[in-house]
Parts: sequence; C-alpha cells; structure tokens
Amino acid sequence: MSFKVTKELALDYHKNPKAGKISVVTSKSFKGKNDLSLAYTPGVAYPCEEIKNNPNDAFLYTSKRNLVGVISNGTAVLGLGNIGALASKPVMEGKAVLFKEFAKVDAFDIEVDEKDVDKFCNIVKAISPTFGGINLEDIKAPECFAIEERLKQELNIPVMHDDQHGTAIITAAAIINASELLNKNIEDLKVVVIGAGAAAIACSKIYKEQLGIKNLIMSDSKGILNKSRDDLNAYKRDFISDCESLEDAFTGADMVLGLSKPNSFTLKHIELMCEEPIIFTLANPTPEVFPEDVRKIKPNAIIATGRSDYPNQVNNVLGFPYIFRGALDVQARQITDSMKLAAAKAIAHLAKEPITENIRALFGDLQYGRDYIIPTPFDKRLQVEVSSAVAFEAFNQGMARVKEFDLEAYKKELENLK
Repeated sequence: MSFKVTKELALDYHKNPKAGKISVVTSKSFKGKNDLSLAYTPGVAYPCEEIKNNPNDAFLYTSKRNLVGVISNGTAVLGLGNIGALASKPVMEGKAVLFKEFAKVDAFDIEVDEKDVDKFCNIVKAISPTFGGINLEDIKAPECFAIEERLKQELNIPVMHDDQHGTAIITAAAIINASELLNKNIEDLKVVVIGAGAAAIACSKIYKEQLGIKNLIMSDSKGILNKSRDDLNAYKRDFISDCESLEDAFTGADMVLGLSKPNSFTLKHIELMCEEPIIFTLANPTPEVFPEDVRKIKPNAIIATGRSDYPNQVNNVLGFPYIFRGALDVQARQITDSMKLAAAKAIAHLAKEPITENIRALFGDLQYGRDYIIPTPFDKRLQVEVSSAVAFEAFNQGMARVKEFDLEAYKKELENLK
C-alpha cells in the first residue's frame, strides 16, 4: 500500500520535535579550555593567516571544501510557482537534506529576497567565499539562464541550476539506455519537446550538443517554436524548427519529452508516433499522459515519469548530490557540459549492473530493460559511480585544483564515506 502524504502529516513532520529539517553540528572536539583556544582565539588566527597568504588553503582548513549553498529567490518553486523567498525555505532545506543524506555533502539554504538579475547575482557573488559550490534552485526562466551564465563566469567555484541540468542529465541517461534497447541511433532520433522552460531548454541543449540529436522540435504554451514566431526570447530562438504544428511534430517521432502540464499533448498525438516510442511524461504530480493509457495504443513504448509509483522515475536526486560530491572533492572551478555528460553515462551504465540485495529487498527483482532504464535513487552505488565519473572528467579537463588524482583510490574513499 502506497504512503499517502496529508497536510497534517507534512506539517507535523516539519514542526516536531524541532522546527525545520536541518541544523548545524560541530566537527571538532569542543570539551574544554584547550579546545576553545584552538577553535577560536588565539588558535584560529593561524589558519586565517594561511588563507590570507594562499586563498586555496580555505579548502584545507575550513568547511568550504564540503559545503554547498542552496540558493533561491522563490520565483519558481516546485509546482507552487512564484511564492517568494521565505515560503521557498522548506524546499531549500529539503534540498540540503538530500545533499547530506545521499552524498554526505553539507549544505546551507540561502533564500534571497531579490528578483532583479543584477542584484541577485551581486548578492550571491558577495557571499560565495563561504561555499565550495553553488546550487541554484527554483528560479524562474528566463532569468535563471542569465543568472547561471553570469555566476559561472564570475565565480571560481561550481555553479549549477539543478532545475535545468538535473533533469537534463537524468533524461540523457535514460535516452542512452532507451535508444540502445530499441536498437536506435541516438543521433537519428526525432524528438518532440513539450514545454520551453528552464528544464526543457537545458534538456534540449544537452540532447543536441552532447548526445548529437539533430531533429528536435520544441513547443511552448503558444505552439511550435518556428520561424513565424516573433515572441521568442534568445534561449527559445536556439530551438526554432521548420515544423508548423504538433501533429506534424509527432508524426513518426521517436520520442516525446513532456515538461509542461497535464494534457499538453494527448494520446492522439502519441498515435502518430513510431511503433516503439520513448515517452517521457514528466509533469508532476499529474503527468501529461498516464503510462497505462499510453500502453493501450503503444504497448511497446518505453515510458518514464516523474513519479515514484511508476517504473523509470526521472528524479534529479540521481544526479545533483553526486555531481557536486565529485566536483567538491577535486576542488573544481566549474561544472562543465562534459562533466554533466560523464554523470549521465555513469547513471546509464549503473542501470545495466545487477542490482544489490538492498535494492532487491526494497523494489523486487529489477533487471535492465524497458521498465528499468535508470537506477532507483536508493542505489548506494550512485555515490561511487557518478561522483567518481564527474571528478575524473573534471581532473582530465583541467577544471580541478588538485594536482594529483587516483581514480581507484578515490572510489574506495567514496565507498567508505560516512
């Protein structure tokens, strides 16, 4: 029987026995006068002087090396929309919990009550010395694109807007495996993207630039992005096609990515697709179309949703904790597109590995196939495989501050990380 979340349960969970979901704990002994002298004055002056002389020593002497800022202005929160910075705090605390529980990354949630792009960026830049990485969260499009681009240019630590790239990375992993199972070349797929927000733009970008997909058609709430449209921002204009209608787009299509709302495409559109389509219906909690309805007309489809009660859940927690884990551990300056692709390939590969006894006890006998193209979020091997893939790519790209990197030794460290 599935667990049902009620308002009363959720509010009680957040309120008791202590308000909120995160707290600060000390990582060093603090039991007497000597510890006080080391933790604060006069002992603290010595690491301060070292960092003044060599800023990179902050990674050696402070929590910066394992600390991510989860930063939002609350303009696009989950399915709640523009609810403001303060109301977004439970979500940002939740993100901090996921960082800690899945990848042992410490995270502070920072809610910034500022919608102006320049002012928001200046605030984040000003507080960035605190962190080893910045996870931007729940910022509406198109401002989120400009904010991330600017902060990536101006900061020397990893910056990633997870609403964009998390979905892109996980769905890229799913496409890699789905196309393999269907014996299709990824580059030859005809892909329809329904939705043109932050996640849809980022997905389309990684599909074209990293996976090599050439035939991609995008639609927003007003229709297909094509040459007749004069209302498109710069980010949408990158995905203009010659297609005129949804019917044309879906005819013979190999894949549809739904990042919109229920009924933004229908079963009639799916009927126009190829016989074995890839259907990612990711509106949450109510998908654009339900898997059981798709099966009635396309029984051999590979289907993914954003929900945990259907196979192939596209969940960003498969990616972001471990991407930052790997980036932090090599003191990366950025999270690059090739690091994201490395994460996607690692996630895809893990789905092909035999499941562990722990996963079997939770979910039954899962096997790589049409109903299991990406791992479950509770596969503890994600920490090792995804983090190490990201760290290795960062080091090979010259994005890491560390001078030496032993992949196998690092994997052993991740296995023992507590």
